[in-house]
Amino acid sequence: MRTNRPTMLAPNPIEFFRREGYLVLPGFRSPQAVAALRARAGTIIDAFDPTESRSVFTTREQALASDDWFLDSVARIRCFFEEEAFAADGSLRQDKQLSINKIGHALHDLDPVFDAFSRGPDLAALARDLGLVQPLIWQSMYIFKQPGIGGEVGWHQDATFLHTEPLSVTTFWFALEDATLDNGCLWVQPGGHRGPLRELFVRAGRRVDKLRLDDTPWPTREQAIPLEVPAGTLVCFHGLLPHYSAPNRSPVSRHAYTLHATCASARWSGSNWLQRGPQDPPLRGF
Repeated sequence: MRTNRPTMLAPNPIEFFRREGYLVLPGFRSPQAVAALRARAGTIIDAFDPTESRSVFTTREQALASDDWFLDSVARIRCFFEEEAFAADGSLRQDKQLSINKIGHALHDLDPVFDAFSRGPDLAALARDLGLVQPLIWQSMYIFKQPGIGGEVGWHQDATFLHTEPLSVTTFWFALEDATLDNGCLWVQPGGHRGPLRELFVRAGRRVDKLRLDDTPWPTREQAIPLEVPAGTLVCFHGLLPHYSAPNRSPVSRHAYTLHATCASARWSGSNWLQRGPQDPPLRGF
């Protein structure tokens, strides 16, 4: 498997992150920790009743797909289907375990296995080195990228969905299986975090909209690089870094787990879709 060796062998990783907007850290989580997280995700899906919700996750029409099941998942653990999971008659095309797009958005606070994976002195030290002062973890997602039907995640910036003033959101993306060009690995635009925030996903009550802020085009394939990484790798990236992943038409899945954190000193936008209330678990760091 080809790897993006310059990011992995950077002599000064933090300087590389500041300059390029991302960082690749192979072997950050052990095979045992990865296996435990994957097993726990499987257990969650086993317990999920598909008749409870047919909510689909898609980035193509995110505003239209933001139903109550999504909006109320802020401090819950909920499953979301792939776009192509259902046949014309509404039945699942394949087994439930092969139909879920993701689980979100409070795994790190509500499940002990995910909590243990999401926190620790190694992550706390890394977050500090990346510039997060008193980090707070706002959301977590287990992403499946299912074989054959794994959906495309179009070019976007995570600060579109999790905005602070000043901007501080940082993404921690763990490969739980080998990520390759065949099964939909991440693509990033090196240095793209120095560009503007292009879109803003805003919420008012139960209504959400995506606003266009800047007409700067998304990167072309020639301006981007694929991050083919083995399981256990941690990829960190800046909230303004444009990134993308292609559909997975291969027979192999591409499981990943993501955390999004911000600085406690930064003001969390009141228009963010994700708003924790006094009845929800308190925000914590690493």
